[in-house]
Amino acid sequence: MAAREKQSDLKLDITVKDLGKRFNREWIFRNLNYVFRPSQIYAITGPNGSGKSTLLQVLWGQLPQSTGVLTYTTNSNNCNKEISIDDIFKHLTVATPYLDLIEEFTLSEHLRFHFKLKPSRAGMNEQEILEKMKLTAARDKHIANFSSGMKQRVKLGLAFFTQADLIFLDEPTTNLDQEATAWYHQQLRELPSHCTIFIASNQPTEYPIDSQVINILDFK
Repeated sequence: MAAREKQSDLKLDITVKDLGKRFNREWIFRNLNYVFRPSQIYAITGPNGSGKSTLLQVLWGQLPQSTGVLTYTTNSNNCNKEISIDDIFKHLTVATPYLDLIEEFTLSEHLRFHFKLKPSRAGMNEQEILEKMKLTAARDKHIANFSSGMKQRVKLGLAFFTQADLIFLDEPTTNLDQEATAWYHQQLRELPSHCTIFIASNQPTEYPIDSQVINILDFK
């Protein structure tokens, strides 16, 4: 438990200098200079197809940038330490509509598989996570038989309840009804204050009003 608590206290900066990404000759974004700080929510906005998801994938290290520099640093004992892009996955979690779940698993099996790879937030156990997801009754149901809204709740739950310092949410309320959307906002408010949260969305209702807004169209 001590090791988990130490990791969960990390405050990570993401610094980008002249960051750009292109596919063939088309620039998705370029000349992005920014320092993303802990304890902030960043709303990445823009119309459908504008490159919001691509920017997130570059920031979490899945896609290499075409130009510029991307660094992750943490301050511990007044000493700045850089984290390798190969290791940043240990400190982040992701929820996206295009993220695949293992549909052959039951919900309980999926949770056990996931939390063998990454620790749960605050040492939550399976029952506590099921209750927080409000999916206890579906614990033995195969993911393949879940509705689209239930699958999205699972994706969000895995992101919210995994121990992580960087949280990336892409169009988080996709397929959620009004009740589930309210649940999403409640879980968002309950995340630890040190976390850095990224929300890619073209709907202002998906991110808090005090979020720092970055319109990707400003970097075309």
